[in-house]
Amino acid sequence: MLSLIGQYDSPFVRRVAVSLTHLEVAFTRQPLSVFTDAEALRRYSPLGRVPALLIEEGECLLDSSAILDYLDERVGGGRALLPADGPARRDALKTVALATGVCDKAVANLYEGRREASKIDQGWMARTRGQLEGALAELERRTAAKPHPERLMQPDITVAVMLGFLRLYLPEVVPDGRYPALEAAAAAAEAQPAFVACRPSLAELGGSPEAARAALLRLQGGA
Repeated sequence: MLSLIGQYDSPFVRRVAVSLTHLEVAFTRQPLSVFTDAEALRRYSPLGRVPALLIEEGECLLDSSAILDYLDERVGGGRALLPADGPARRDALKTVALATGVCDKAVANLYEGRREASKIDQGWMARTRGQLEGALAELERRTAAKPHPERLMQPDITVAVMLGFLRLYLPEVVPDGRYPALEAAAAAAEAQPAFVACRPSLAELGGSPEAARAALLRLQGGA
């Protein structure tokens, strides 16, 4: 059986887990933290990054995009979460790239914001926020122009996971009503069983139980 390594507070781990669950591919999970379990994690991922996926052949796959490419190959073209080729595939990959780029910039912004106040580079913070907002505006436009999907595909999964991650850790970037198309798409996705099964636990979110519960409520689109 497959074994997924990482915690669901990571958008990259969560999009892999949601995809596995959505496709009904059985897996176990080792919820290793990149901070508290760094030494154990490096046994699987030399960079100490998540996700990693142990497959039955004994190989360990790294990086969510590579893992999801393997998953599409495993389930076959009729069930794959990305179109096989042509304009549809290029369009899907662009959406995924924008959404994962938002996650990258959000993580960079969060890390910079955790430095001592006197050492925070406000110019860098403003630059990453600007990149976030530019990508979110384009994703809003693309989502509003797209019909409601008959089944979740990888762009839908990744965009919803992205918005959930922002709601968890940078809620001021996505206040209610700013991105209505993204909000509607994320609400529909978060109600799906695969998303419900792959919500981060209070322990994974950290902080006080009250703050973690409030974050989970935001992830689901609550106040």
